[in-house]
Amino acid sequence: MSDVAKPLEIIHDSGKHEFSVVVDGHRCEVDYQLDGKVMTITHTGVPSPVGGRGIANLLTRFAVQVAAAQGWKVKPACSYAALWFERNPEYRHLLAP
Repeated sequence: MSDVAKPLEIIHDSGKHEFSVVVDGHRCEVDYQLDGKVMTITHTGVPSPVGGRGIANLLTRFAVQVAAAQGWKVKPACSYAALWFERNPEYRHLLAP
């Protein structure tokens, strides 16, 4: 048996405007709205049984990187996303005015 952790497979469902991953049977997600070229992150959810593992960080980073690749700006409407931008100043140039 390997001690190496399997990388998380984050899925972007652009039709539902969400990024999600299932960890130990628990669905974690980042929801967003898209208005033109502005992605508004509206919700970040990680169930408590899998909390504290950095899953919200990984999901948010993935979402922001997708936004950057698409040429979008990001508006962090949920409290976690706002905190994430405070903790990751290298992405602040992507913040919507």
